[in-house]
Amino acid sequence: MSATLAYVLGVLVLVVGIALSVALHELGHMLPAKAFGVKVTEYFIGFGPRLWSVHRGGTEYGVKAVWLGGYVRLLGMLPPARPGHPDRPGSMVAQAREESLAELGPDEQHRAFYRLSVPRKLVVMAGGILTNLVLGVVLLAVALGVVGQPGYTATVATVAQCVTSDPSADCASTDPLSPARSAGLEPGDRLLTWAGDPLASWAEVQSAIAAHGAGPQEVVVERGGQRLTLTVTAVEVERSVYDEAGRPVTGEDGAPLTRPRAYVGISPALGTVRVPADEVAGQVAGAVGQTLKAIASLPVGVYHAVLAGLGTQERSQDGPVSLVGVGRIAGEVSSAGTGTGRVPLSVRLYSMISLLGSLNLALFAFNLVPLLPLDGGHVAGACWEGLRRTWARATGRPDPGHVDTARMLPVGQVVAGLLVVLAVVLVWVDLVAPL
Repeated sequence: MSATLAYVLGVLVLVVGIALSVALHELGHMLPAKAFGVKVTEYFIGFGPRLWSVHRGGTEYGVKAVWLGGYVRLLGMLPPARPGHPDRPGSMVAQAREESLAELGPDEQHRAFYRLSVPRKLVVMAGGILTNLVLGVVLLAVALGVVGQPGYTATVATVAQCVTSDPSADCASTDPLSPARSAGLEPGDRLLTWAGDPLASWAEVQSAIAAHGAGPQEVVVERGGQRLTLTVTAVEVERSVYDEAGRPVTGEDGAPLTRPRAYVGISPALGTVRVPADEVAGQVAGAVGQTLKAIASLPVGVYHAVLAGLGTQERSQDGPVSLVGVGRIAGEVSSAGTGTGRVPLSVRLYSMISLLGSLNLALFAFNLVPLLPLDGGHVAGACWEGLRRTWARATGRPDPGHVDTARMLPVGQVVAGLLVVLAVVLVWVDLVAPL
């Protein structure tokens, strides 16, 4: 497969993954709404021209041309104007109320969303948000605990030909064969045990070699589906000491410090290493926390992204990206499996699954913002309605009725406009200053 075709395939996988995530998000709204008797007239993936649809049970299910979201249409989202507080005739709020209730017949008024109890409203509106949270958590848990994080594995990538005093020097005719070469280790061998110690990662291989030191040790490897037992005799060599940043450590005289260590002559293959089950939950929880923090600091992130687009600072790897940027990442992940230096399939699979998981967590966190037209705005309205009614009961006052969310529609329009501007700005940044 060519790099271009692989790139396009990665983008398509991302698009389908986002479409499925959106479909499940909308199902999280629709299923409880139908169960509570709300009239649901449309369930669509995408926007724009209708590509396909079918009517079932009073609902039109379908797909539209632009896969940048989706929607489910619940009738009666906005309550009628309160007595004594009429809308201005012809105003946006008045028209929105009329459209919200227009398709409900005289005998269907009880099926309006606004007539639901507060707990049921919360279940319906939070259903989509929680669906994305569950999807994000499951996808990240699969990426970490089933596929594994990218890392160096216990599989041999290369076998050194000889033992030299200088690791960067070529072999001379007088240099002895490396312990790995003498023992018959080959590239592709998967190290299973070293002197009886089980091995699952390159870090464990290094620890086992260091723990048992120089001298002969039995090593069990898997080669071509068979297990072989080899005897590897590590030798002691002097090697430079490096600090945590990878810089050579020098002594008081300025000369590089060295220390003896056991040497075998193998290097690891890149792959994935599964995160232990007892650590997966902590890492996933950390990812959720980081996503919430990123949404809370979104204005600051956008500010720095704009500066990067203007060329006044470097683009932050942790800053916000548009769907264009995410698509580029998906394409690069997929095409990394072609050409020289190709990335293993397991690493690319981890990257794609974790990318989709992170997108679902971003959708979850973004929809928590308590402003219309986001789901969090409807959740906030239901919570306020519940607080008002609880306070009225506690103080012996009349029921204040439904919260008039229609009055917040002008704010919702401003928020929607800002979201469009945000999307355009991030697309521009991803084009002029890509990650």
